[in-house]
Amino acid sequence: MALRPVRPRSDLPLAVDPSSRFLGWITALMAFLAALALAGAMLVSDMAQRWDSGLAGGLTVQVAPMSGAPVAPLDERVEAAVAVLRAFPGIRSATVLDGGEIARLLEPWLGSGASDPLLPMPRLIDVAADGPVDVAALRLRLTSAAPGATLDDHAVWLADLRSFAGAVRLAALGVVVLIGAAAVMTVVFAVRTGLAIHRPVVELLHLMGATDRYVSRQFERHVVSLSLRGGAIGLLLAGGTLYGLYRASLGLRASLLAELSLQPWQWAVLLLVPGMLALLALATARWTVLRTLESMP
Repeated sequence: MALRPVRPRSDLPLAVDPSSRFLGWITALMAFLAALALAGAMLVSDMAQRWDSGLAGGLTVQVAPMSGAPVAPLDERVEAAVAVLRAFPGIRSATVLDGGEIARLLEPWLGSGASDPLLPMPRLIDVAADGPVDVAALRLRLTSAAPGATLDDHAVWLADLRSFAGAVRLAALGVVVLIGAAAVMTVVFAVRTGLAIHRPVVELLHLMGATDRYVSRQFERHVVSLSLRGGAIGLLLAGGTLYGLYRASLGLRASLLAELSLQPWQWAVLLLVPGMLALLALATARWTVLRTLESMP
C-alpha cells in the first residue's frame, strides 16, 4: 500500500475565499514585473561593464578628407596626426585603421555601401593611453599639425553611460520596492478579508482552546502556498519574455548592442524572486493575523 504524504490539517476553509482567486494571480504579476526589472538592471550593468572594459582609456582620432590647394593630402595629414600622437605624453600606441576595418565598423549603419570606394570616408586612428592625457592640449596639437582632425574622448560618453546604468539600477530597485509594498498591501487585504469571512470559525477555535498563533499558521500556510504558485507562474512568464527578447537580439547587427542573455548566476538570482515574495507574504500574514486577533473583542 502506497503511503501518501501527510499535509497539515486546515481548520479554516480558506481555499474557497474570493480573495484566494486573485491573490495568486496578483502574485504572479508581481513576480513577472520584479523578474523583468531585475533582469533589465543586470543586462544594462553587463552592457555598461563590457563597454567600459573595452573602451576605457581609449581615444579615437578622425581625419576627414578635405579639398583645396592649401590643404595637404589626406595621407600626409594622417601621418602627421600619428606622429603627434606617438610623441604625446601618456599615449601608448596609435594605430591607423585600414579601409576594410572602417567599412566593417560602419556596415551596421551604412550597409554594404560602406565599402564603396567612391564614398569619401574619413581615416580613423585608434589610440590607446597608459596614463592621464591632456585631451585639450592634444586636440590643439592635432588641429595644428593635421587640419580636419578631430579627437573623440571615450571617457566623456562612458561617464554618461555609467550614469545611465546607475539610473537604470536605481529605477529597478524602486520598482522592486513598489512591488514589495504592493505585495504587502495585497496580503493584508486578503488576510483581513479571510478573517472577516471566517470570524465565527475563528471564535469557535478559540473556544476549543486554539491560540492566536495556531490560527495564524492556518493563514500563513495558505498565503505562502498561493505566493509560491503565483511566483512560479510569473517567473515562467518572465523567462519566456526574456528568451523572446534574446532571440530578437540575435537578428540585430549593431555591434555595440550586446546579446540580451543572462549568466547562470543571474538566472539563479531570478529564481529567488518567488521565494522572496513567499517570505514577505509569510511575515505579512503573521503580523496581520496576530494584530487583528489582538484587537478583536
